[in-house]
Amino acid sequence: MSTVDDLLARRARHLPQAMSLHYDRPLHIVRGDGAYLIAADGTRYLDCINNVSHVGHANAHVAEAACRQMRMLNTNARFLYAELFDYVERLTDRLPAALSVCFLVNSGSEANELALRIARARTHRRGTVVLDGAYHGNTTSLIDISPYKFNGRGGEGCPPHVQVAATPDPYDGRFRGESSGSDYAQDVTKALERSTQAGHPAGTFITESLLGCAGQVDPPDGYLAAAYAAARAAGAVCIADEVQIGFGRMGDTFWGFETQGVVPDIVTLGKPIGNGHPLGAVVTTPEIAESFATGMEYFNTFGGNPVSCVIGSAVLDVIDSEGLQEHARRVGEHLEHGFADLAKRHQAIGDTRGRGLFRGVALVTDRQTHAPATSLARTLVQQLREEEQILLSLEGPGDNVLKLKPPMPFSEGDADRLLDALDRLLTDQGE
Repeated sequence: MSTVDDLLARRARHLPQAMSLHYDRPLHIVRGDGAYLIAADGTRYLDCINNVSHVGHANAHVAEAACRQMRMLNTNARFLYAELFDYVERLTDRLPAALSVCFLVNSGSEANELALRIARARTHRRGTVVLDGAYHGNTTSLIDISPYKFNGRGGEGCPPHVQVAATPDPYDGRFRGESSGSDYAQDVTKALERSTQAGHPAGTFITESLLGCAGQVDPPDGYLAAAYAAARAAGAVCIADEVQIGFGRMGDTFWGFETQGVVPDIVTLGKPIGNGHPLGAVVTTPEIAESFATGMEYFNTFGGNPVSCVIGSAVLDVIDSEGLQEHARRVGEHLEHGFADLAKRHQAIGDTRGRGLFRGVALVTDRQTHAPATSLARTLVQQLREEEQILLSLEGPGDNVLKLKPPMPFSEGDADRLLDALDRLLTDQGE
């Protein structure tokens, strides 16, 4: 069997330096099982980071559905086949009634790229308002609307057609308190005004309903309702990027935007939608979809192929049959209480946040100033892997937010294992 050194040497020969790896000493993973990843040496790692494997690594029902369909037919959507309509009907039934037209694609990036095209066809405007810290995908157009990238290492700064509004962070942001939702929405209004003043009137306002790369941020109540109202008053289309957080992960709701009581004009889906199979979707209203019918054909070679549709439908089967949304609510509540208890004992925990099985723990050096404990956070992530066989990652502008987004089978027992490990390690660190 190949060793880690062998694989690293092959990687160095054939893969670009721009691609990164988890951990200083990378893991050689050979198998997955539910909420666990198994390394070549047999070590089982509790996976707290792979929201892509939404219904569990190597889920048997999804794998068997894919194999059955691959033995029968895989083609493209220029032909008629029932699997396509069976799936899009099931998917759109989970969304507000107005969102009934579905474009199937191959990834979250592809979904957001297409959503931008559709919004621009609707409004005839290229101007875009985004939130600070946002990441929406890896295409050229999406890097241009992702401050996480264009303001990060190697980035080229904000393009002239893009305006950035403040991250609606109730803990570490510009505004705090009961009025923070409307205050942050007012910052969106200002960004819309700047867009017009710069000669690029905004046709698109795009945001994750809960922000991942910005640090697992759950916006204050009322924020999206006010921000959407401002965007629509300015003539912009509202896009909800649900690529990280959709499909029941919130627990109380199936979609992230539902936590704010809003209905977007366009919703984009990816990552968990296919449990690791390349699949994504853009769902919008008939009126907006009609605006995209400009005479230029839209065709996607693999988007909506029968195998992908059957896999997407199998994911919905498992969510329903295993009650994974309710499971996320229950285990998420258990985590919320557990993190709150840890915060009482460890001063380094400045804030706990999120919903369901999408959570963050902000580590600080000072609870008054919220100064990020970046070094501690990085040490903990390495120790969790080396000493506890638990995989976590970091996010946030200070690289200090422990990011929890595990496969949905993650159990209360798994949660207790994580909580106990964090308690031990923080105690050992004197925190």
